[in-house]
Amino acid sequence: MKTNRSSSALGEFIKSRRERLQPSEAGIQPLPGRRRTPGLRREEVSYLANMSVTYYTWLEQGREVNPSPEVLLNISHALQLDEDEKKHLFDLANVDPANAGNLPSSGESDTGFLQKIVDQLHYPSFITDEGTDVIAWNRAAELIIADFGSLPENERYMLNVIFFKPDYRKRLVNWESFARYSAAVLRASFDRHKDNPLYMERFERLKRESAEFVHFWELYEIKQKRVTTALFRLPDGREMEFAIHSAAAVDNDPSLHWCFFVPVPGSGTEETLLRILEQDRLLS
Repeated sequence: MKTNRSSSALGEFIKSRRERLQPSEAGIQPLPGRRRTPGLRREEVSYLANMSVTYYTWLEQGREVNPSPEVLLNISHALQLDEDEKKHLFDLANVDPANAGNLPSSGESDTGFLQKIVDQLHYPSFITDEGTDVIAWNRAAELIIADFGSLPENERYMLNVIFFKPDYRKRLVNWESFARYSAAVLRASFDRHKDNPLYMERFERLKRESAEFVHFWELYEIKQKRVTTALFRLPDGREMEFAIHSAAAVDNDPSLHWCFFVPVPGSGTEETLLRILEQDRLLS
């Protein structure tokens, strides 16, 4: 098999971790014979990882370039990798950890910390998790985009806001193009989340209750998250145009996305936003 740089790096990494782990630490009896290398033998790792010695050897030698998430997970358990090392292992294999259903996460997101992040911007800003739940937002987002705080927690996700909240739809002048783009982004990531019951429940609701979503979904368009635009019309008739930017892997968590709405230069949006925030400050 053809080798590549990443597979070679992966092999060097798991070899280094194999050599540091002693049989007694792994809970196995050492195989008979003189041990020429420190740590575990390949045969012992393959036993612990429930795979053939040949396959494991190929991984160390860089001859196998496409290990599955399950294989990587088994190896991480066998070699007793910590959370940082597990992530590094998956990164070296170019595999999304989310595809390994049993891979433990680093824990609950620190929403207090995330709130401090979005509060640093005076531009409308919010952070969503993997299910598009809005878990942190700033005051500008409430004033311009949607009043997230008034929504019940189980309805505070962006696909719900886009397709089921009339106020948002009325406010977003380019709603149709933005909703179509959102459906195409969902298409691109859909297969990665089909085993998530909540994700599928929300998807089925969209198909059942939104004819517009069904129409956009059946176009079978695929879009990755990119810079797009949103044109909002406020109740007093003022229009504000933003470029929507998205930063992934907030605080090293790949399931989080930070969205921030940057005023389009020359549109007057920056000046309008500053006036709105100042008025809100005086009223609070």
